[in-house]
Amino acid sequence: MEHSCAASSVRERLQTTAQTEQPHAAFTRIPEPQATVEQREQPPTASSITHSSHPTAEHTEQPPPSFPASQTSIATQYLDIERRLCGKLVSLPYGEAVQYVYNPVDYAWEIHRDFVVKFCRGRKKVLLLGMNPGPWGMGQTGVPFGHVGYAKEWLGVTGRVTRPAQEHPKRPVTGLDCGRNEVSGDRMWGLLKELSGTPDVLFTHVFIHNYCPLFFLKASAKNVTPPELKVKQRAALEEECDRALVEVLRLLEVQCVVGVGKYATDRTKVALRQAGIEDVQVSTLMHPSPVNPAANKGWRDIAIRQLTENRLLHYFQPHPTVA
Repeated sequence: MEHSCAASSVRERLQTTAQTEQPHAAFTRIPEPQATVEQREQPPTASSITHSSHPTAEHTEQPPPSFPASQTSIATQYLDIERRLCGKLVSLPYGEAVQYVYNPVDYAWEIHRDFVVKFCRGRKKVLLLGMNPGPWGMGQTGVPFGHVGYAKEWLGVTGRVTRPAQEHPKRPVTGLDCGRNEVSGDRMWGLLKELSGTPDVLFTHVFIHNYCPLFFLKASAKNVTPPELKVKQRAALEEECDRALVEVLRLLEVQCVVGVGKYATDRTKVALRQAGIEDVQVSTLMHPSPVNPAANKGWRDIAIRQLTENRLLHYFQPHPTVA
């Protein structure tokens, strides 16, 4: 079992690491934005391997004016990390097996932005890390593990979606009007709601993020996960995603990463090791996918046990005692 979260000295170690090492530019702390929100670079539109264009002016972050400036800048910087990552990933080749590349950060930008601005308001002690979007979850809503019902009714996110530049006829994007739900999202958000009660309680200390923001389809519409990519293509994707993950961890001053599934956990360990960060703890949560036979035998109870054994459960509950 992984070690529990160590709260002491994490912030100092992250800051010291960022100051002393000479990493790739993508590892450095992101400067505060100098331009107004309306003037900021827009997210890249690229929902296919070969197509990329600049979105319209409506794709801008517009956080509620009631948010303090320091909190608003965290959401802004987080979105900038994602935009830069998407811009790099959509330019990569993925081989003949991948015929469609969907970028929900682009076509579901309004909903995704609403989610980030509402709930990525400050530093987070725990980061729940998924692998990448699914076609019926974040692929529709722009929210990680984005079950449509929970996105609308519990998280209260709103916004329009556009259509991917290349859309598989068997995987249409209809956003919050989608009538099909993702089992993984139903299990994940059902548990989070049960533990926290309200989104405000959940996101006090926790945020949820995907290692890779894109998802991939074969010509048959079969999903291709990042570990299923060819070695060369996967290595190029992981190089960019590792760097972006470290940026997110530094920005949010994360103390514990909970990898949802083995792949997310393993990539976190690699990214931290390459960045020279030693004081961010890593634990694993069983992936709730129905493809995983073990998850179909009481995933809820297994997940609660894992969070408890890693001394993380209190971060998901009201009024935790936080060191």
